[in-house]
Amino acid sequence: MSPYSVLMSVYHKEKPEYLRESMQSIYGQTVPTDDFVLVCDGPLTKELDTVIAEMQAKFGKRLRVCRLLENQGLGRALNFGMKMCRHELIARMDSDDISRSDRCERQLQLFESHPEYSLISGIVEEFTGTKEHVYARRIVPEHQREILAFAKKRNPFNHPCIMYKKSHVEAAGGYQDFFLLEDYYLWIRMLQQGLQGCNIQEPLLWMRAGSDMYKRRGGWKYFLSQRHLLQYMHRTGFISGRQYLLGVFVRLGASMAPDSLRSLLFSKALRTMSKNSGGGNN
Repeated sequence: MSPYSVLMSVYHKEKPEYLRESMQSIYGQTVPTDDFVLVCDGPLTKELDTVIAEMQAKFGKRLRVCRLLENQGLGRALNFGMKMCRHELIARMDSDDISRSDRCERQLQLFESHPEYSLISGIVEEFTGTKEHVYARRIVPEHQREILAFAKKRNPFNHPCIMYKKSHVEAAGGYQDFFLLEDYYLWIRMLQQGLQGCNIQEPLLWMRAGSDMYKRRGGWKYFLSQRHLLQYMHRTGFISGRQYLLGVFVRLGASMAPDSLRSLLFSKALRTMSKNSGGGNN
């Protein structure tokens, strides 16, 4: 299979045990990477540095740690790390999530059989505590036509388990500053260029969720960011005026809702509730 890089960013607020578990899930891939780029977005805690030292001993030269002197934010950290990646195919990984062991193998197989694809993601299972406590899935559409339709309303790819072609992301301008929406904005621009994607219709990753995640998806600042993205989509003809107004109305209500109500909205209305444990398939 084609070689691939892994790109992860970590900052000082991450929990050491989450980082360890996340990096371990990359170490245990059925098709291992030979190029793991970890961007330290500003100074880290002693505990996080200890975990990184442990993982450096385990990965050896396959792990390259790049340190930014100051916190730059996710988008800038990922752009910096992308330049460091040695391979065309890059698997994104968040510092608190857990990849299934065959995640990258399955994505690589699909890239080999469909060289026209620029982006491949899949289903994520959201959990609290341990990955055995999955309570919801975020399911995204499989094929291009459905992806384009879905993108007019919601983010069409799950960023925590995306694998993409480096040159295609860079040609679209890479990640750009866009509060909590850097990835969605990037996918829209890539789709507008005619680039194709696919979502594997099976879980690829366990995503750590909970009340803190839903709190970040609220407030005036987040609403303004969403409205700004909708304005871009409308101005460039990606959505109609009616779709723009409906999108603004829905997002205003969700952003201004109490945290408990927003959590309920995300977990029930915008997710598929899971009846099964997520820990059985590693």
